[in-house]
Amino acid sequence: MESEDTICYCFHISKRKIQNYLRLHRLRRASQLSECGGAGTGCGWCVPYLKRYFEDSLAGTATTEGLSAADYARQRGEYIRAGKGKPAPGATPLPPAECGDPSTDASQSSRSDSP
Repeated sequence: MESEDTICYCFHISKRKIQNYLRLHRLRRASQLSECGGAGTGCGWCVPYLKRYFEDSLAGTATTEGLSAADYARQRGEYIRAGKGKPAPGATPLPPAECGDPSTDASQSSRSDSP
């Protein structure tokens, strides 16, 4: 992912903003990243990534996700559709569900059972 890519879709926070916040504020705990515009306090999807950024900042290493921004957004959509988190009001909308996504298959089958 690139610096301008969004990490927290609930509060529209980019990777660059998180990295700059870490650099400027020298946090003691990863949870303090929530002070960066509320990062990690919405659906919860970005929390593991925020922890990794925090740990890497302590070690002085650069974070590489190995994901494209599109894959990151798609995986967040799957996470939320699976009921693991609820986006904050005003969050970036989820990308369209892909065919074969179990969460959309279940909703389609319940619709087809309706009269």
